[in-house]
Amino acid sequence: MISAKKLIKLARKWQKLAAIRRKRITLPQPIERTDTSSCSTSSTTQKGHFVVYSTDQKRFSLPLEYLHNNIVRELLEIAEEELGSPSDGPLTFPCDSDLMKYVVSLIENHISADLEKALLMSIARSHCSLSLDPHHEVPSNHSVSCEADEQ
Repeated sequence: MISAKKLIKLARKWQKLAAIRRKRITLPQPIERTDTSSCSTSSTTQKGHFVVYSTDQKRFSLPLEYLHNNIVRELLEIAEEELGSPSDGPLTFPCDSDLMKYVVSLIENHISADLEKALLMSIARSHCSLSLDPHHEVPSNHSVSCEADEQ
């Protein structure tokens, strides 16, 4: 039988480990920004950023301000509808890395409201068609490279 003192010590140790894990997810560490700053192969993320993955398992580190963007919100809602809340895995957006790079470039360039609305309608429309046909692949017209996250 384990003593109460040792049990408390073990509980504190597990709480510290759990806190460290939470901090890694919610309080990311800085990384250097490059031309492909939206895509990162590092396991840490710059402070003030959050990490999402594309359907082709590419990792994107996005600024927290993007959470106020309608396009990112729509992608989050679709991801939640399709995949549910990520309790044991990474947050995955329902699009490939090429579309994510395109979305990030549009957000960085402060797109017009009309273009944003058109993109939102396109995302919603493709989501509906993909919901009906799960084997349908969305064609990619962008030539942007991104390395896979190595785990």
